[in-house]
Amino acid sequence: MKEIRFFRRRKGKAIKSSKMKLLEDLLPRLKPVLPEAGSFFEMENFFGIHPREVWLEVGFGGGEHIAELALRNKDVGFLGAEPFLNGVVSLLAHLNGSHHERTRNTELSEDRVDNVRIWPDDVRDLFPFLKDGTFRRVFVLFPDPWPKARHAERRFINQANLVHLHRLLSDDGRLYVATDVPEYADWALEQVEMSQLFEKENENTAVPPDDWVPTRYEQKGIKAGRSPIYLILKKKDKSLK
Repeated sequence: MKEIRFFRRRKGKAIKSSKMKLLEDLLPRLKPVLPEAGSFFEMENFFGIHPREVWLEVGFGGGEHIAELALRNKDVGFLGAEPFLNGVVSLLAHLNGSHHERTRNTELSEDRVDNVRIWPDDVRDLFPFLKDGTFRRVFVLFPDPWPKARHAERRFINQANLVHLHRLLSDDGRLYVATDVPEYADWALEQVEMSQLFEKENENTAVPPDDWVPTRYEQKGIKAGRSPIYLILKKKDKSLK
């Protein structure tokens, strides 16, 4: 397998001991174990529930988006991937109900079901182990824009990743991309057009989808005067290219 290069830092400020307990006790129960090479995840045994469908969030940041979606959609399975350790801790705290308080409890909060799995690393590591059509929705929300031209190849929305996402989405699947960097939105749409694998479904990209859950970064950007751009990308039939 070709080595995957990762360019961002993996840890920020020091993690409190109470939150480290979540990494030690809760994360191992929610972290997928990779199958043997050549095998695939069996989604019916992946979660503590039998989900009607599965959604993926790539780079979930502080975890507030996936945590709220999982709470609202208890019959859906969620897979979140985030290499930044502080973000993983934040999501665990959301799932545990301890985001704003100290606790030694490391169980899921009582209002939750076991419908979230966390991959604390690069999502591309999982691609070979996921079957075609695994996800109904994929979210790529406010990714690192890598603004310098020489770093453009590092942007997640690129030709290689679009091929993988197209394969992993169900026939009626949707790819949601959000950014407050117009240049990144232009780049994403350019990549989509080049790939011929998706088509933009929403005309007004300034309006979020109906069931949208705002992210912390999104709200911070709005307060700073930046305007989010929301892209809903519909999977195209590859045979019609």
